[in-house]
Amino acid sequence: MQPKICLACSAGGHLSEMLQIREFYSKREHFFITFKRADTESLAEKEKVFFIELPKRNPVATLKAFFQAVKILRKEKPNMIISTGADAGLVVCIAGKLLRKKIVFIESFCRPIKPGISGKIAYLFADLFIYQWKDLEKFYPQGVYGGSIF
Repeated sequence: MQPKICLACSAGGHLSEMLQIREFYSKREHFFITFKRADTESLAEKEKVFFIELPKRNPVATLKAFFQAVKILRKEKPNMIISTGADAGLVVCIAGKLLRKKIVFIESFCRPIKPGISGKIAYLFADLFIYQWKDLEKFYPQGVYGGSIF
């Protein structure tokens, strides 16, 4: 049986990065968790997409997004969560880790020199952490250099 995959990411560039690995997840049962914006609403026309609150580093919105993510993850029961970050993607990863899901985090392509906040946090608990630039190896010694997904 193939694993069911949750694809968790923010809109914009993070979504663009997730779409770059479509060849991997398209052959498997999957769904997205993100926040509502024109590009993610367009995605929902052809993919299974769940929308959560946009955290925006706001504690109340982040808690709301967290509990929405928990509810979705309990309902959908994925085996793993793959995230390209940030914001909403990180909240889903934290919820997933607490629910004992495997977490794969891909540090953003737009971080060639130093880690982003989401990456620093996800590195602490991800089961597999992938970075796209060699210069990040010193920050993520237990991570895996995967090269560019573009």
